[in-house]
Amino acid sequence: MGVVPLALKASMDRVSAEVDQGFDRLLPVPGDSRARLFEAMRHAAIGGGKRLRPLLVRASADLFHVDRVPALRVGLAIEAIHVYSLIHDDLPCMDDDDVRRGRPTVHKAYDEATAVLAGDSLHAIAFEILADPETHPDPFVRCELLAELAKAAGPVGMAGGQMMDLMADGAAFDLAAVTRLQQLKTGALIGFCLEAGAILGHVPPEGRRAIRAYSRDLGLAFQIADDLLDVEGSAEVTGKAVGKDADAGKATFVSLLGVERARQQAEILVDQAIGHLAAHGTEATLLRSIARYVVERDR
Repeated sequence: MGVVPLALKASMDRVSAEVDQGFDRLLPVPGDSRARLFEAMRHAAIGGGKRLRPLLVRASADLFHVDRVPALRVGLAIEAIHVYSLIHDDLPCMDDDDVRRGRPTVHKAYDEATAVLAGDSLHAIAFEILADPETHPDPFVRCELLAELAKAAGPVGMAGGQMMDLMADGAAFDLAAVTRLQQLKTGALIGFCLEAGAILGHVPPEGRRAIRAYSRDLGLAFQIADDLLDVEGSAEVTGKAVGKDADAGKATFVSLLGVERARQQAEILVDQAIGHLAAHGTEATLLRSIARYVVERDR
């Protein structure tokens, strides 16, 4: 991976610290029999990870001149959804992974029942955050955020994409099917992150075309980069198992396109994503940097 630009690294570090502080405040360990549940949630949510989704919310909020606090709270909500999905994806009944972010997965560090409840609880907390007037004083904004996150996380979004992924083992998926799978499994939540900044900024749907186009191209580029890491990366660097898609016989962008064509396609998508921001000036600097980072990262 190339060197992360200093400005982007500073933004990433700040958002990561804010997310960790937010989860630390949200998840104090109680002095009763729920303690194990809260410890498991903290194990999964605090420390590690790119925090790309909260960073995207922050970057989208910058585009529409939204204050930092609402963007941080929405970023915390989307990260809670993301972490819940990782906990459940790692379970033996799903992807059966032992390591996540360089640490034992929750069901390994605790047990399967605790992992299920930890994921369920983080899912619930995400919507609790968005429903709180502290996130935004306008109830219509809060309702739209709630509705859009529910859609992105549910059967027409992430959960639907995960079901397609479970059905993909050994299946003869073509490029269109893999693209659709990833648009749901990965792209829907990324799309919400970028839509959220517009919602917080009271931008009407017709004013969101450029940010939606950016999110579509960015989401696919991100997944292609993930597929490349599964082929070319190492567990020590990525913090999770690699090579599992090939072992399972799953069709991916890399298996269908080959390494070089996949890398070229990711770079084309990044250029397109940045092109969608042509009407914006310095307020889109962070979004442009994130797009370039997506295909250069090593984890």
